[in-house]
Amino acid sequence: MRRLWLIFAQTVTVAVAFLFVLQTLKPEWLPTRPVAPVTLQQAPATTTDDEPKTSGSYRDAARTALPAVVHIYTTQQVKTKRHPLLDDPVFRHFFGDRPEGQPQQNLGLGSGVLVSNDGYILTNFHVVEAAKDIQVSLNDGHTYKAKVIGSDPESDLAVLQIKADKLPAITFGQMETLRVGDVVLAIGNPFGVGQTVTMGIVSALGRSHLGINTFENFIQTDAAINPGNSGGALVDVNGNLVGINTAIYSRTGGSLGIGFAIPVSSAKNIMEQIIQHGSVTRGWIGVEAQEITPELAESFGLPNNDGTLIAGVVRGSPADAAGVRPGDVLLSVSGKPVTDPQVMLDLIASLKPEERAALRLRRDKSVLEVQVKIGKRPAMRVEEE
Repeated sequence: MRRLWLIFAQTVTVAVAFLFVLQTLKPEWLPTRPVAPVTLQQAPATTTDDEPKTSGSYRDAARTALPAVVHIYTTQQVKTKRHPLLDDPVFRHFFGDRPEGQPQQNLGLGSGVLVSNDGYILTNFHVVEAAKDIQVSLNDGHTYKAKVIGSDPESDLAVLQIKADKLPAITFGQMETLRVGDVVLAIGNPFGVGQTVTMGIVSALGRSHLGINTFENFIQTDAAINPGNSGGALVDVNGNLVGINTAIYSRTGGSLGIGFAIPVSSAKNIMEQIIQHGSVTRGWIGVEAQEITPELAESFGLPNNDGTLIAGVVRGSPADAAGVRPGDVLLSVSGKPVTDPQVMLDLIASLKPEERAALRLRRDKSVLEVQVKIGKRPAMRVEEE
């Protein structure tokens, strides 16, 4: 019995060793066991025109707005500074006259929005500021040379035009229906990587006192806006334009979730004035205003800090002609209350030149009303490099 067990053990050992060698050197000689197929769930194939609705997707809004958002490339001549030694007589005696340095070209990147089928484009003023050459690239790859129709530095808007027909113009949305919490998409060309769509919500409305522009009434959003997005579109879930992406709050140069867009209502009004007249007309009375702080109210003996303090009056201005004095407190313009200098600026700018408006003032211990003939706000001077 012992002998039979030893023979069996040796036989099993030899068989296992043989199978090991065979598995290692010639595995294809061994029979293979069929593997059961893996069952997967696959969505049915659809055509481009018959795509299924996907919950939580904004593909339709993106598809609607993308063709109307363009890339803007600008070149700017930058003069090189002449070294003082080149004008030194002794230097010129030994080394002769040296030629001027060649002007350099800077390439700027930005975005814009096609607002009409005949080639009008709305963008930011700072995108095309001091540009010598402007090229606009459409979503379909076509590139056109653009000209500036007009600009408004105080709102940071500009209107361009390219010579082309039947262009995919965007649809303007309704600012009256936009609410905090609404989903919005930001479309542009961040860092020059190409057309990009980001998603967020409306974080706030009517943001001002940011020191970005003279006239501020921003939509705040957490949709990622980066350098290159300037002038691009902020659209709602239907792909309708609700704002022009303009600025970001950032400590690094990238998006930190605080971006600002000019509302479409303001942008449309400014755009129409630029197209019709080449510039924007605003009201002006010629005063310098200062916010009334509790400390300032106490020092002036004011009952409260309502209104805005008139710190200065331009000589010969409409305010000067109406009898407004430094030290007056402006309480209202045409019956609309003034709460701070920005509100005063916006109220007066909205009035038409030659129009008459009632200014309600607090002077010393009394309240009086004066009539002022609104003037035209002087154009903002843009310094050239």
